Amino acid sequence: MSRFLQLHLLTSYPPANLNRDDLGRPKTAKMGGSDRLRVSSQSLKRAWRTSDLFQSALQGAMGERTKLLGVQLFLSLIEKHVDFKMAVDTAGKLAGVFGKNEAPDDLKKKKDPEKQALYAKLQKKWRGWNQQNLGIAEYSLEQLNELQKIEISQLAFVSPEEKQKVFELVDLVASGGELGEKLDILCDTTSAVDVALFGRMLADHPSKNIEAACQVAHAISVHPITIEDDYFTAVDDLNSGHEDAGAAHIGETGFAAGLFYSYICINKELLVENLNGDKTLASRAIAALVEAAAKVAPEGKQNSFASRAYASYVLAEAGDQQPRSLSVAFLKPVGRQIDDYQTAAIEMLNRQQQNFDQVYGDCADARYAINAVTGEGSLKELLAFASK
Repeated sequence: MSRFLQLHLLTSYPPANLNRDDLGRPKTAKMGGSDRLRVSSQSLKRAWRTSDLFQSALQGAMGERTKLLGVQLFLSLIEKHVDFKMAVDTAGKLAGVFGKNEAPDDLKKKKDPEKQALYAKLQKKWRGWNQQNLGIAEYSLEQLNELQKIEISQLAFVSPEEKQKVFELVDLVASGGELGEKLDILCDTTSAVDVALFGRMLADHPSKNIEAACQVAHAISVHPITIEDDYFTAVDDLNSGHEDAGAAHIGETGFAAGLFYSYICINKELLVENLNGDKTLASRAIAALVEAAAKVAPEGKQNSFASRAYASYVLAEAGDQQPRSLSVAFLKPVGRQIDDYQTAAIEMLNRQQQNFDQVYGDCADARYAINAVTGEGSLKELLAFASK
């Protein structure tokens, strides 16, 4: 088995706002002296991980990334007729294994208007969960103070086997048993492919950290861009226009189009190690990730722009050699004087790959490419190459 699998993708998106910054405009990066569109690696990984394609391919082998494990445990304990204080204490201890519990906003110490606002906010949150699950009556001020403690302060990846362990302890407490020293829940390896691929960090239990087997670069446009503004209005359907012919809403949003270069590196040996030696599951995970990377677009503003896209070109490389991105191929951007950005970008990418081989020796043992511009290669063969 080759240790590394590297993927280089070129994907063209029409006018879109795939990944927004703090002002709601498309994210950018300065590269080679020019502004480029950017889609963060976090945005890409979430789009792939939560896609129907990835979820269906790996059903039963996915973890959960959440702060709300304690809420699930508490509601399960209440449903099993455990008293409130025991349910809160148990849920807090079990959730606390995955990260520090939230420090509550003490309602008693708030000024009256702040207290009322926070009380209403917490009551609404818990009323929603309870109506959905158990139909519990509203909680008191003291109970809401306690319930704030069962949430985890940071997002934590929980694997299926770890979730099974915590719910077994829920059953133990519900049947009259005690947790005692039974909090050794965390696993060194996992059956959750998303945890194995993208890793997790547990600040309070560093020995149980799982190093990510997959590295994902921020996607960047291969050419300079200018972000444009879309001025839009919404019309009130019931407004006849007799008194006011104006729009009911006016707004604007930023957008831009771009051909993006994306880079992914998978350490196959580490992936198998993270999955406790399960090579079959590792192969399934790689195939699902490669297909998702080629076919799944980030979700940002999709209802407004319908910017779904498949990769136009994918180059996969396998080998034990030290990985390297081919982003330097686009340090000098594709110029505005070029009519066919896709063909030019593919040529630049392949030329850089060949130049690296010329200077450093072969940077991969084997390669396979699909080219939707010329109709060469097939996704089926690409997945077979990547996952073998």
